[in-house]
Amino acid sequence: MSKRKPLILITNDDGYHAKGIESLTEAMKGLGEIIVFAPDSPRSGMSSAISTSTPLRAKMIHQEEGLTTYICNGTPVDCVKLALNEFVDRKPDLLVSGINHGSNAGISVLYSGTMGAAIEGCIFEIPSIGFSLCDFHPDADFTATTQVAHSLAVKVLEKGLPKGVCLNVNVPVGEIKGVKITTQTQGKWVNEYKRSQDGAGRDIFWLTGNFENWDMDNELNDEWALANGYAAVVPVKIDMTAYDFVAELQKWEI
Repeated sequence: MSKRKPLILITNDDGYHAKGIESLTEAMKGLGEIIVFAPDSPRSGMSSAISTSTPLRAKMIHQEEGLTTYICNGTPVDCVKLALNEFVDRKPDLLVSGINHGSNAGISVLYSGTMGAAIEGCIFEIPSIGFSLCDFHPDADFTATTQVAHSLAVKVLEKGLPKGVCLNVNVPVGEIKGVKITTQTQGKWVNEYKRSQDGAGRDIFWLTGNFENWDMDNELNDEWALANGYAAVVPVKIDMTAYDFVAELQKWEI
């Protein structure tokens, strides 16, 4: 009996129609049987949000040999949960999320719907990777990112990932010098809102901001790698326990 092809689940947070997920799907072709299960419209910045008061709906919109595509009215994590619970007939061998239009380096990993989906796959003990390109344009050139995605997917299918670990991959614009394994840059977003007025003169606020980098001289972080022309791969843990503070906290005798 021939061995079954690997099952690859693909999702994103920019919606099923985005060029990024189309490019990622192309990059995965030939590596296994593909199921795309993506939001029906953009869901950026959703992190690990789930729908609790709205029923989920999903429908198949495309099917060909080796590829089935569904759309869902939920968040990226909803898509992963619903696909795994109701629509796949076996545990996927790989989950890939993206390719996101825009960076998810540094602290943005906490806000990212792209990485929320990858982390959810990790919770289900599926080797999972989130991919992002540092370009917000709808028609961005994903060539270099798809090459990185294909190569890394091959490696992860071969070697797997440790339990509780997924990968956050960010790629700079243009040709890349190579791939760096890095840490998450320490920093935060500041000046996060632009004040404006609506038609009635009432204040409204648009999300914007600047990234305040606390780690600029560290050549091992993702922002440094991206600024210097390298794709950055950060291993991300779902266990957020600060183990180095446990003993000190126990001394507090709360």
